Amino acid sequence: MIEVNNLVKNYGKYQAVKDISFKVEDGEILGFLGPNGAGKSTTMNIITGYISATSGTVTIDGHDILKDPKEAKKRIGYLPEIPPVYMDMTVTEYLKFVAELNGVKKHEIKPMLDDIMDKIKITHVSGKLIKNLSKGYRQRVGLAQALVGYPDVLILDEPSVGLDPKQIIEIRDVIKELGKSHTIILSSHILSEVSAICTRVMIINKGKIVAVDTPERLSDRLSGDRYKIRIKGDKEAIVAAFKSSDLITETEVLDDVEEGAADIIICGKEGTDPRETAFNIAKDKGFVILLVKSEKLSLEEVFLKVTEDAENGVSYEETAPEEAAEAEEAENK
Repeated sequence: MIEVNNLVKNYGKYQAVKDISFKVEDGEILGFLGPNGAGKSTTMNIITGYISATSGTVTIDGHDILKDPKEAKKRIGYLPEIPPVYMDMTVTEYLKFVAELNGVKKHEIKPMLDDIMDKIKITHVSGKLIKNLSKGYRQRVGLAQALVGYPDVLILDEPSVGLDPKQIIEIRDVIKELGKSHTIILSSHILSEVSAICTRVMIINKGKIVAVDTPERLSDRLSGDRYKIRIKGDKEAIVAAFKSSDLITETEVLDDVEEGAADIIICGKEGTDPRETAFNIAKDKGFVILLVKSEKLSLEEVFLKVTEDAENGVSYEETAPEEAAEAEEAENK
């Protein structure tokens, strides 16, 4: 549905986007992540045709955004970080205005807007002035305008920025439902939201793509053999014993949950099983193991590690389908 090839964007001598290529398949929800200044907004603006690339191509359903902008843009609905709404219009007036700008036939406007407002759950505020709506409902109106004309692709830039937790959950549910019938690129700094919504994530840093995969597979690949263990005994002695082991590469001390026991996260040396190492240490020192649990990195932790590794030239390409299948099979055994 969306294909980006060798995209470059220069601002004078500064290169904001550095020869990136990727595809977004039909019906996919792609989370587009990166630190501030990484090139996310520039890339999204190029995809929507808002700005032009220095070089490279973007095609939407086979239509080049520069060579065939009318056909390409017909297939895109865009919600920028600040919704482009007119405060002195009612919701219905504004959406009707957007429909007319998009060239929707007059007899199709009312049923289309009724359907969109029902999907976004704003029918009950359709007669209100937008300036009198809460920020959450203004965001929904912005999302509704992106749906006018029934585009195949939705580009959503920080759709839940500034919303309270309840509003974030509500807008998340709306986007997940839209994902059943649209291809979506979602940019957000709320990584728990991305993890809950997106089928795949792409992380960009300093204009380059440094990781692409599903949130689950990225977590698996970066977590390695990482376990949380709870051990009964003297906390200082437990920590010292694990930190002195040549077979343990990382020991992270957690807050105590159970009196008389220590919770730590450990990682094992490559080719070893940290659970066996933990058992042998406990046996030698007279500790009692109360809990052993696989501990995967959250998307926030994955994001931090990927962006840090990028400074050393490390990138994480998408797992090949056959490798992913093998990993899933091994996980289920």
